[in-house]
Formats: sequence, C-alpha cells, structure tokens
Amino acid sequence: ERRPFFTEGSDIFRFGNTRANNNFQFQQYFYSRRIGRAPQGRVDARGGWVDAPEATTILGAAKLSGKTPGGWSIGIMDAVTGREEARFVRTDALDQQSGAVEPLSNYFVGRLRRDLRGGNTVVGGLLTATHRSMGDSVFIPLLHRSAYLGGVDWEHSWQRRVWTLSGYLAGSQVSGSPEAIALTQARPARYFSRPDAGHVELDPTRTSLGGSMGEVSLSRSGNWDGSLQLKQASPGFEINDVGFQGRTDYRSISTFLGRRVDQPQGIFRNHSYFTYPWIAWNWDGDRIASGIGGGANGSFTNFWSAGFNLGYNPEDFSDRLTRGGPLARTPASRNINLFVNSDSRKPVSFSGNLNYSSNQADGWSRYTGMQADIRPSTALRVRVGPSWYRTHTVDQYVRADADSRAEATFGRRYLFAELDQHTVAIDTRIDWTFTPTLSLQLFAQPFVSAGSYGRFKEFSLPRTRDFEVYGEDRGTICRYPGVVAVDPVAARPCPETAPARGDAAFSTRFGDPDFNFRSLRGNAVLRWEYRPGSALFVVWQQDRSSFVPMGDFRLGRDYGALFREPARNVFMVKATYWIGS
Repeated sequence: ERRPFFTEGSDIFRFGNTRANNNFQFQQYFYSRRIGRAPQGRVDARGGWVDAPEATTILGAAKLSGKTPGGWSIGIMDAVTGREEARFVRTDALDQQSGAVEPLSNYFVGRLRRDLRGGNTVVGGLLTATHRSMGDSVFIPLLHRSAYLGGVDWEHSWQRRVWTLSGYLAGSQVSGSPEAIALTQARPARYFSRPDAGHVELDPTRTSLGGSMGEVSLSRSGNWDGSLQLKQASPGFEINDVGFQGRTDYRSISTFLGRRVDQPQGIFRNHSYFTYPWIAWNWDGDRIASGIGGGANGSFTNFWSAGFNLGYNPEDFSDRLTRGGPLARTPASRNINLFVNSDSRKPVSFSGNLNYSSNQADGWSRYTGMQADIRPSTALRVRVGPSWYRTHTVDQYVRADADSRAEATFGRRYLFAELDQHTVAIDTRIDWTFTPTLSLQLFAQPFVSAGSYGRFKEFSLPRTRDFEVYGEDRGTICRYPGVVAVDPVAARPCPETAPARGDAAFSTRFGDPDFNFRSLRGNAVLRWEYRPGSALFVVWQQDRSSFVPMGDFRLGRDYGALFREPARNVFMVKATYWIGS
C-alpha cells in the first residue's frame, strides 16, 4: 500500500498481531488494497475486445485517527467506491456494448484501543463492515451483499516487558444469495465440497456464513527469546471482503526458543541460534502440517553477517492438494537456507541467498538470489538483484472431471502432473538525488518463467499418495499441438488428430498447460519539492508482457523476445500542497 490516505496512521488500524516468534498462517483483518481494488466481475465478450477498468474508483473517503492524552487510540474510516462498467465488442456482433463489473460499495473500519499501566496493558476492539448495492443481477450470484467482522484484542506485559501475554478473538458474518454463499463455501480457503470431510458440507441453500478465529500467545524477550502460540480458525470464518486470509479450518500450536548473545565473542560481534517446532490439524482431526526448524546467524567483527536455517516436515495430510477433492497424504520433506551479507557501510556491498528443498517423492526446488548495492556518491545509489528459481513438482494439480466409474474417488477423476519450472528475474533500482529538493527514482524488473508438464497421472485412493500414470499404469494419454487427450481406462493407440470433444473413449480433453510467461515492469519517478511539504511528481510507467504456450526455457531467447514485445506506457503528474505554516 502506497496511497498516503491509507498509509498515514495505519498503525492504529492494525488488529490480530500477537507477540509470537513463530506464526502458523497469516491473515490481515484490514487490508486497505481491497478499497479501490480491480473489479471482480467479468463481461462475456466471447473472445472479442474488452476495455475494463484496472481499478475501482473511490468516490469519497474520510478518516479520523489519533491518540488522546488519556491513552485512547481511535481510528475511524469510511470509503465509497463507484459502480464500474467494462466496454466490449463480441466476435458475433459489431456494436459496442457495456456491462457492469463492480457494484457501488461502502467500506467501514472502526478501531479503538486503550493503554493502561503505562502501556504495559492494552485492550481494544475492531469493527469492519462492507455493503454492496446489488441492483445489477450480474452481482447477485457472485458477491456478498454484506460482510461484518468484530473482534477484541489484548496485550499484558510484566517484569519490565520481559513477559507478554497477548491474544484476540474475532467473529465474521457474510450474507448474500445462495449462489454467492455457495461460491464462498467452495473457495480454496475452506473447500466445503470435500467429499470425505466429516465436519463440513457444502449447503447450496445457505444465504449466510459465519465463523470465528482466536489466538493467544505467551512470549518472553531478552537473552532467551521464546513464545508459545495457540491458534484456531473455524471453517466458516471469512474476512476477504475488506481483509486478507489464506486458509481457515485449523487448530495449531507453534513454539519458538532462541538464544541471543549481544556481546562480542571471538570473531562475532553478536550471534543467535534458535529452534521452532509446530503442528496443526483441521477440525476433522487430520494433521495437516507439522515440522521443526532451527538455525543460527551472526554478525562478524568485520561487519559481515551470515546464517543458516534447516527444516524438516514429516508426512502429513493435505485437504487442499485435490482442490476440494478427497484427503491426500504429503511426503516428508527437508530444506536448507543459507545467506551472507557484506559490510553495508562500504560503497559497494552485496548479499546472497541460497535455498534448497526436497521431499521423499523426488520433488525438489532450488533458489539463488543476489543483490549488489553500489553507492558511487552520496547522491547516487544503484541496486541490482538477479534471482534464479528452479523447481520440480511431482504432484501439480491439473484438473478434475466427473466420471461415475471413478468410485474410489467419489465419482471424480483428479488429474495431476510433474512440473519442471524455471524462473529468472532481475530487479534494478536507481535512486539519484540531484539537489535536496529534486530527485529521480528508477525501477525495472525483467521476469521470465517457463513450465513444462509431463507424466500426467490420476489420484487413485483417498488418504494416500497413490497415483497411476497415464500410459504407464493405466489408460492412454495423447499430446497434440495445444491439446491433451486422455482415455483414463483403456490402453490404445493415439489417433493421428486430436479427438473431438465428447469422444466416448478419450473422455478427458484439455488445453496443453505448458507455459512461457515474460514480463517487463519499469517506472521512473521525478520528485520536486517546490516548497516545504509540497511536491510535484512526474511518473512514467512501462509494461511489456507475453504468453507463449510452450514449456522450454532459454534465457537468451526469452529475454530477447521480451524486449521486442509492444510496450504499454502510462504518464502521470501528481501535485501535493501543504496547507499551513
């Protein structure tokens, strides 16, 4: 978030942050980027031309935030975003049409906190509300009509803030049409559609969904750092209308224990070492995550620093791998991470990071990242950061198809594949200060990612990691330019041309998922402070991107093609004026 209206005083609106050193799952109860977000609706152009707004217009917003002498912190914000439409021309018609893609909406956030005992005890509350005008029938089956969140939080410290007990409890309620609530039940955060789940079931008649989330943490700070976190989120908890969350439906225990040595010892100026076990279950009692990690880092007498981190995860279950299908088992895995930083006081410094992970199913990933920081003068700073990522995934989800013959997997076939992916990016930033009131910032990021799919297979038995590879263990798979056709039952020769949709034998047919994505993002910002507190900004943004349905990666070819892609340029001018002395 970079919009000044939302960044100024944003600390007051924070909620749900306990003093835990090891946290299972991340959530943000007020995510300001939801206000003015990209429109959520789509128009049916049938492959034709579409001109859709990139963001929703904020018609008006007001905010009051601050602290009183009595220790109260108050934050109130209300914003209204407008109804948005997209223009389009269908391939079967020549006239230009328009369709609604976002309704008129109102967002409210209220936050109240009270500091007691000189700030050693804090209590507070949060209330958020989202309302949408659902006049257009297109939004009724898609979006919530209303969404509410309420919560209380607390923090209590003692022994000169060495020990802290903190926590919160929150509840949510969303309402809308049966179609909109069914979409919410089926989304990746909860997957109520799982056929073997004993505690949730997708109810297509519901018009509301509610849930709760809570967390309590006990932490210690000092030479010995430690924390114990207990956390849970019920399956129906939903905050994505004005917040951000990943999954729900879990109970977790996360711990951390570390030792800090701040006095110089031998080659170290300071150093630390730590360990952090954790475990989590869904509300059915299936263990969905567990592991233990540990590591050490230190700063040397020459002002360099380095460290490492090791982790191990035993076999667990996944209620997300099949995307709403049966429970599957995940393999044990291990990972290692190394980093080193040179003396940042020097005119030229660098940092590097290496990561490697692998699992018992022969999946693995490798990451290498570096950054050079060059400061030839106090007025100029150049940072260049290349990164390379290579991964081999053995259980990449592809799709699911209904088939009454797949009795073991509840009448659906769940297709997976092995995925080999290369990703290369280079981040470049230049900060140039010409005078105390005139500066230039430049940013560029060329990015290429290519993925090749192979060994397509079918998940064969719930609560296992059993797969049957098409063409080896069962059935037939045939690949044609842009098309993959599968007979999931019988072994047979591949036809010379791709089978048509609806072919009785090749009942599964889909587009070849191989990809090669290229992107170049760049911007330049010239800032002139023409009077104290008042500034003029001149901005130039350029985007280039392309997608090619092929999975091979060639660095020279792909980066060369990227710079030949047509560019989209945006020029903006912004001025601010400080009113006052």
